[in-house]
Amino acid sequence: MSGLEKALFNLKFTAKQLNRQSAKAGKDEAAEKNKLKKAIQQNHSDIAKIYAQNAIRKQNERLNLLRLASRIDAVSSKVQTAVTMRQVTGSMANVVKGMDQAMKAMDLEKISAVMDKFETQFEDLDVATGYYENATSQATAVGTPQEDVDKLMNQVADEAGVELHQEMEAATPAKTKIGPTEEQEGELGERLRALRN
Repeated sequence: MSGLEKALFNLKFTAKQLNRQSAKAGKDEAAEKNKLKKAIQQNHSDIAKIYAQNAIRKQNERLNLLRLASRIDAVSSKVQTAVTMRQVTGSMANVVKGMDQAMKAMDLEKISAVMDKFETQFEDLDVATGYYENATSQATAVGTPQEDVDKLMNQVADEAGVELHQEMEAATPAKTKIGPTEEQEGELGERLRALRN
């Protein structure tokens, strides 16, 4: 434990003691007020004045102890900040050393080569996925004629009592071919053959 941490511990301990003493003074004040009330009820004015003086003295003592505890707590917070900053500074120094070593170990040419290879593989994967999706959609279209699909949907809609005409017209597939051009398909085919080999 360093000097700052010992000082912080002592400050916190002292503040806690002062808060306890303040709480005790508050209890004593309440007891003196109860005694004052009883003395007034019994018409003992001289004794009541003594209890009143004691209650006021205990109240002032409680307030003074609270003020002192608050000041010590403020100093404790500043010392805590100093301890934390020292720890953070040490940690940052270690991080900077570690980053220096990591930067020395990094070979930018290797990183660039790996990233380029990743990009190429990603494009190849994209091509293969596109080819697979295209082949699957064509096989599905050949396997289930559009007339049969429309007929079944109308039959189920009639059973359910629903009109499908508007929805079906909106859902009719477009007659124009949307997809890659012949030149793009040729390039994609070459890349796919290269992937298989």
